[in-house]
Amino acid sequence: MTVTATPTTLRPRSERIRGPIVCAATVAAATFALHVRDPHVTHSWGVCPLYAVTGLYCPACGGLRGVNDLGNGHLGQAASSNLLLVLAIPFALVFFARWSYGAWTGREMRVVPALPRAVEVGLVVLVVAFTIARNLPGSWLAP
Repeated sequence: MTVTATPTTLRPRSERIRGPIVCAATVAAATFALHVRDPHVTHSWGVCPLYAVTGLYCPACGGLRGVNDLGNGHLGQAASSNLLLVLAIPFALVFFARWSYGAWTGREMRVVPALPRAVEVGLVVLVVAFTIARNLPGSWLAP
């Protein structure tokens, strides 16, 4: 008895790369929108719902100002707006590069590599600690 594997059909490169291109275009358009309507102007993009209801800063508060500052080349001001965002962007770029490379070559790969459980828990603890620290009175992490 012979067992043969069914051949996998590979989608054309133009279809595979569509996701990363749409993602990059969306991020570029959103970043451009932050330059058209400056998030440093109070309430120009609304108010964070968590902050509006509870008065607490979420981990993403200051993210729009941070992206705007990075787009203007002001790394220090971006870190002042949202340090966690500034630290996460290099990882997001690596994951985007992995996704684009996998789509370009047709290789099946995980965009975010499998992480040990301890690293996953550590990341959750980091985000929770960041959220608590930025909500302490007089915290330099507050947006």
